[in-house]
Amino acid sequence: MDRRQFAPATERNREPIFDALKGWLPSLGTVLEIASGSGEHAVFFAPKVKPLKWQPSNFDREQIDSVTDWRAYKPSDNLLPPVKLDVTGKKWPVESETYENLPITAIFNANMIHISPWQTCEGLMAGAGRILPTGGRLFLYGPFKFNGRHTAASNEKFESWLKSLDPGYGVRDVEAVLKEASKNDLRHLLARPMPANNFLHLFEKN
Repeated sequence: MDRRQFAPATERNREPIFDALKGWLPSLGTVLEIASGSGEHAVFFAPKVKPLKWQPSNFDREQIDSVTDWRAYKPSDNLLPPVKLDVTGKKWPVESETYENLPITAIFNANMIHISPWQTCEGLMAGAGRILPTGGRLFLYGPFKFNGRHTAASNEKFESWLKSLDPGYGVRDVEAVLKEASKNDLRHLLARPMPANNFLHLFEKN
């Protein structure tokens, strides 16, 4: 049985995201992808970032299964099996003494913090602050508000839809995200505008 999931937005945004990532990725170590979703980003990025390793992760079992089957469909020797990871957990599986692919030198997260409770952003920043070495980088992709304002009417409509699913969801104000990063010793290096009214934010561990 083919358990692969398909996300049309991933196919549209993977090229621009990789173009934005490639000049900032470290040369060695492992990239931890938080909330890998279907796994389509992982199988696209991994072969392009060698000798870096790419570590997918998900919380949802069906998404873990999707990543597993995408990895079988498009294997790459640096694409690791997905791990189950709760971003709000006090200790991530990559912090276990038995984890064999250290160091985690970068973290990539796309389209998570707006379609989950605010605690996921807090957990993401806390985890990045714990595990990244000095100079390690966090890449955060998705829609954002600036000074409480949306960057496009379509994002405002999108947020209304998100809040109809759960009042705790919503397009996050970038100032709140940057404040959470700073609390965890992560400094903001840049905000790069991306297609479809998204941004890629880059943080670095002090």
